[in-house]
Amino acid sequence: MFVFGSNLAGMHGGGAARVAMQRFGAVWGQGVGLQGQSYAIPTMQGGVETIRPYVDEFIAFARSHPELRFYVTRIGCGIAGFQDCEIAPLFAGALGVANIVLPESFVAVLQSR
Repeated sequence: MFVFGSNLAGMHGGGAARVAMQRFGAVWGQGVGLQGQSYAIPTMQGGVETIRPYVDEFIAFARSHPELRFYVTRIGCGIAGFQDCEIAPLFAGALGVANIVLPESFVAVLQSR
């Protein structure tokens, strides 16, 4: 599963969201959750703390679906304009979850804490 940053309206027009729509079955107009072979996490609605509930929801979903493997992109670190050091801590609960693969930059931030 290709995990990408989206907007709540599901307008997958650029960045990883566009790739998700073109290659992994993301659905135009669906901004959150499982879509084809992808999973959307909204990142465009405000500050970092507005993203946290969606990341927590994703981690819980991944834990409940061990048969799937989730490859997380650097969500929020492209068009949304956040830095790895701002977003990576949201994924601390994903460390050690066998079916979640985090970007190396997120892992580096998490291991340096």
